[in-house]
Amino acid sequence: MGYRTSAGSKTYVFPDLATLMAKASPARSGDYLAGVAALSYEERMAAKMALADVPLRAFLNHALIPYECDEVTRLILDTHQAEAFAPIAHLTVGDFRDWLLLDATDSDTLTACARGITPEMAAAVSKLMRNQDLVLVARKCRVVTRFRNTLGLPGHLAVRLQPNHPTDDLHGIAASMLDGLLYGAGDAVVGINPASDSLDTMMGLWRMMDELRCRFDIPMQTCVLTHVTTQIKAIERGAPVDLVFQSVAGTEKANAGFGVNLSLLREARDAARGLQRGTVGDNVMYLETGQGSALSANAHHGIDQQTCEARAYAVARELDPLLTNTVVGFIGPEYLFDGKQIIRAGLEDHFCGKLLGVPMGCDICYTNHAEADQDDMDTLLTLLGAAGVNFIMGVPGADDIMLNYQSTSFHDALYLRSVLGLGRAPEFEQWLERMQLTDTAGRLRSPGSSHPLLQSALSSASPR
Repeated sequence: MGYRTSAGSKTYVFPDLATLMAKASPARSGDYLAGVAALSYEERMAAKMALADVPLRAFLNHALIPYECDEVTRLILDTHQAEAFAPIAHLTVGDFRDWLLLDATDSDTLTACARGITPEMAAAVSKLMRNQDLVLVARKCRVVTRFRNTLGLPGHLAVRLQPNHPTDDLHGIAASMLDGLLYGAGDAVVGINPASDSLDTMMGLWRMMDELRCRFDIPMQTCVLTHVTTQIKAIERGAPVDLVFQSVAGTEKANAGFGVNLSLLREARDAARGLQRGTVGDNVMYLETGQGSALSANAHHGIDQQTCEARAYAVARELDPLLTNTVVGFIGPEYLFDGKQIIRAGLEDHFCGKLLGVPMGCDICYTNHAEADQDDMDTLLTLLGAAGVNFIMGVPGADDIMLNYQSTSFHDALYLRSVLGLGRAPEFEQWLERMQLTDTAGRLRSPGSSHPLLQSALSSASPR
């Protein structure tokens, strides 16, 4: 099976669907590193032209990674819903793009079709789309999830409060939590990346966050971002675990590199649900992904990195998460070289995840050795806000002192909410108003030194 198209006097031939998809991808350093990228602008455009004529059904008939050797492929094909696919089954990839952009293709229509769309279909159509197309269609895709509050509603933006500390100092973490809460951040999750791998240390983190939450009756959820097996052990030891975290990827081999498989992930989800800690819903998973993770593990099977990333959203969809976060520029310039590539990747990831029915947020970030700066992040932040991203990161000063990368700050969330008129999770917004931290319009108020949050929060950091 091959694909061919003519551009001027030259005919381009692409031997298989995987090659065609890779050659049609916008330029990025990871695909050059893998040796799968188009070698010229002309070859890339020829691949896009050929890809536009591929029927969507081809992705059901020709698995990019064989069914027999990859459990993610089996998940994608075994859970595909023919009824949801029926309205678009007659379309080519190019026709699919046109259909997605129609005004008549609204949020309800996209929700009804989500389970009929495979990650490869989503990745393919994204390769034909301009940035504005990715924004427009993603904005129509709404994925609402619930645990102690409601995320993903139209006109709302949540923030993960990320109070990391290089030594897991409880006082330092509590101070960052307090800082974020006073800025109205934390409705997505308060999530700590621990520096230590000690379960005893992490038990202290879980308990401190939960004591602070309970003391002020905050409608939020907490998470310690350690390996899923450690979190299962913590549940068995009685830790107050709200959300279970895990990094996931789009191939079985890449997930094995993370030390997980689908069975283990389902076990962790069921363990967290068994605690019944949610008050308005039972979406208990927090998942993170990122373009380049499969390639960095030599587990990409010759597939371009954006298509591998889209396949990770099939894993996420299976687990019914509260939050899925593409940590878009974290892996480094070997995979996304500069601001232009990071911006494009963030828009692609958000679009593909939302199209598949996954609740997508984005860690709008870069490492210090990438050809990017905070102006690039401002651009991606604004574009994703327009696209209806479910949540972003809130890092003190936008500079994570434990993970050593640049992200977005509490102030960045205030900017985006102000410019686009976005609210917080409704339950969290009501709590802020009750605590007199915001006014009835959601604007921040000065709490004053006698405010109970300032008086009492730091005591939660006492060693246990």
